[in-house]
Amino acid sequence: MKRTYADLHLCPNLKNPKQTENMIKKSRRLGYHLIAIPLPLSSVEEEVEWLRRMCKEAKIDFVSRVDLKPKTSRELLKDLRRLRRKVEIIAVTCESKQVARQAAKDHRVDILSFPTELRKRFFDRAEAELASKTTVSLEIDVKPLITLKGKPRIRLLSALRRETAIAKSFQVPVILSSGATEESLMRKPRELAALASLFDMDKSSAIEATSSNPTSIVKRNRSKLSSNFVAPGIRIVRRGKDC
Repeated sequence: MKRTYADLHLCPNLKNPKQTENMIKKSRRLGYHLIAIPLPLSSVEEEVEWLRRMCKEAKIDFVSRVDLKPKTSRELLKDLRRLRRKVEIIAVTCESKQVARQAAKDHRVDILSFPTELRKRFFDRAEAELASKTTVSLEIDVKPLITLKGKPRIRLLSALRRETAIAKSFQVPVILSSGATEESLMRKPRELAALASLFDMDKSSAIEATSSNPTSIVKRNRSKLSSNFVAPGIRIVRRGKDC
């Protein structure tokens, strides 16, 4: 069965439509079937329409996403209430332990993301235990592995080795995304997977992190956003007077 590859964190400058179009088309050429592009919180619905149209022309599936960067748990909860039904993926960049813990235990959060600074990487065993009880995934952007040099890169790789080992022991799904902000930072799916060997991720897990893990998030959330969804495990299969 042919794999479906996804890049859930393609980050073109949406104020530059030509660059955005080129990156979408390049994603298709590189072998991706599905991409998510973060949307500005102030204009989610407006941006979705033209991006969806552009992706359709490029014959690639578009997924709407927002990246939340709340300063407090209260701010996170407010954003989740406002945005959960408007987008297919919600990612939270956790810049404090308080936010990280709240995001890990909230079923409305799809993805946990952490800054490259080591002091702001809060994915420890306590975080993983909370995440294991929801459907949240740990996202690793490959962009810093390409752009960082010297000691900062070495320190990040060390952190990623630790975090992916913890995620595996608690069965928290890992997804590999490009995080690319320009065409030169984009890579083929299997090249992303190959880079994961730098932090000791085995080949099979790395391939899943570029395919089945990210696509399962999209499939699950599209089902929930469907008008036929009632509750987990409960769906409307037919409508009509005879039901």
